[in-house]
Amino acid sequence: MSYEDFEVESEEIRKENGELLSGFTVWLTESGLKEKTIRKHVQNVDFYIDDYLLYDDCTRAKDGVSSLSGFFNWFFPRKAMWSSKASTKETTASLKKFYKFLAEKGIIEAADYQFLLLMVKEEMPEWLEHYSDECF
Repeated sequence: MSYEDFEVESEEIRKENGELLSGFTVWLTESGLKEKTIRKHVQNVDFYIDDYLLYDDCTRAKDGVSSLSGFFNWFFPRKAMWSSKASTKETTASLKKFYKFLAEKGIIEAADYQFLLLMVKEEMPEWLEHYSDECF
C-alpha cells in the first residue's frame, strides 16, 4: 500500500472512529457515568483506536480486539509518557467498556468480547511488569 493510500484509508477509518466514539459517549452517558469519567474513557479509547491501530497499519476498531497485547506490551509503555500501572488499568477498563459497547451494538461478536476479557485477565500481570514500583 502506498503512503497516499494509507493516508486516505486512515482518514476514512478516523471518521468511522469518530462516529463510534460519539455512540460510545452516548452509551456511557446513558449508563449514568459522570462527565469527567466519560471524557477519560473516550480519551483512552481514542488513543488506542486512532493512534495505535493506525500507527503502521489501517486496522479498524472492530478488528482491534486481538491487538491489545501489542499495545500494552510495546506501544503504551513507549509512546504514552503518562503510562503507568494505574493508567494501564484505567485504559484497560476503558477498552473493556468500549468493546462491550461494540458487542451490544452487534459490531463485534460476543465471542470477541469474551476473548478480550480473557486476554486482559491472563495478560494484565505481564503488562504491569513494564512499570517499576520504585520512585526515581
